[in-house]
Amino acid sequence: MCEQAPLRYRDVAWAETKCVLNTLRLVTTGKMHFPRANVGMRLHFADGSTARVYRETVVDRAPAKPCVLLVEFRLRFVLGWGHTLFRWESILNTPLFLGFPGFVSKLWLAHDEHGFYRGLYEWDDPDLAKYYACSLWQILALVCVSGSIHYHVIPTLSRAECFTRQPPTTSTPDMSAEWWRLIEST
Repeated sequence: MCEQAPLRYRDVAWAETKCVLNTLRLVTTGKMHFPRANVGMRLHFADGSTARVYRETVVDRAPAKPCVLLVEFRLRFVLGWGHTLFRWESILNTPLFLGFPGFVSKLWLAHDEHGFYRGLYEWDDPDLAKYYACSLWQILALVCVSGSIHYHVIPTLSRAECFTRQPPTTSTPDMSAEWWRLIEST
């Protein structure tokens, strides 16, 4: 797997091809849903930032080895109303993740006070979550500010538990390193 670095382009192309085909299967069998219960919820993070959930995507799958994956990135050249256009357009990105092995759900978070977007995922198996994050990297790099792509996997924690149970803190005094730590939802 990767440690905060992308996979090779040919590996990404193969992974995305399989993902899109699996996404088509999930869509045509009615296993993909866009629930609205969490839309509008505001999430507060340990680095002091907040972000609003603007979409949720779920597949019918109960994870055997649940984990939470958080991804953050800052889009290049997107300001003002461009954020609204990106949120509308982002529905087209669904085939790029939905069909990855182990995907369970995603909360799509609007940009925070610093222009960072986040995705809060539940995945079945931390290794599969890392594989997805490393695959996604090359695609995000096409449209993101250099150095702004990060991910963090919290093993053995379901998405529901991340709202009620705090993961262990990191040993750094720099709170910006804890951009992934969810501290409250309102």
